[in-house]
Amino acid sequence: MSAPSWAAELVASVCADAGVAPPRLAWRRRAGEHSTGVTRRTEEVVSVRAGSDELDQRLTLLHELAHWLTPMPRRRGTHHGRAFYTTAFELYRRHGLAAADALRLESGRYRSSLRHAVALGVPGARAALAEHRARLRAQPRRRWRVLVPEHAVRLARDGRWTVCVTCRQRIVGMNLARIRRARRAVRHVLMGSGA
Repeated sequence: MSAPSWAAELVASVCADAGVAPPRLAWRRRAGEHSTGVTRRTEEVVSVRAGSDELDQRLTLLHELAHWLTPMPRRRGTHHGRAFYTTAFELYRRHGLAAADALRLESGRYRSSLRHAVALGVPGARAALAEHRARLRAQPRRRWRVLVPEHAVRLARDGRWTVCVTCRQRIVGMNLARIRRARRAVRHVLMGSGA
């Protein structure tokens, strides 16, 4: 499916203002209200799976364009850090998103955005962060309990997943690589929580 004209125009406008070459825009529809997106710099593409909410479509596209414009972070854990949100909230403001809408939609995905918005002086951010913290304090604390006691991890395949034979917990990514490299048995505990 080709991107709507407003989206293509927005990409061209944002990139022209920043003086960078625009990415290729891949656009698909998805069931549901909310949109998702991803920026792949190596492939020079921004992909959006558009939900039914048009405001969320616009914010999602601007969010991905902020990734396109913001230099890659040096540390892996700062993907949505201060530098990113400086660019993102400026794009939201410049392209007609009300601060309240930007805070509501962005914090629905990434709670850390509220902290960055406060530091950047986004109108309404301080109140939104205080409200979020008050909601957290009002929730009952989780009680953690041991579901499967400590045991050595033995790997097995379960369909497309690699799992621990004892507790059937999926093991993926860096943890899977670490366990495969280990010279001696890696141990873990499976915990669960209840209200």
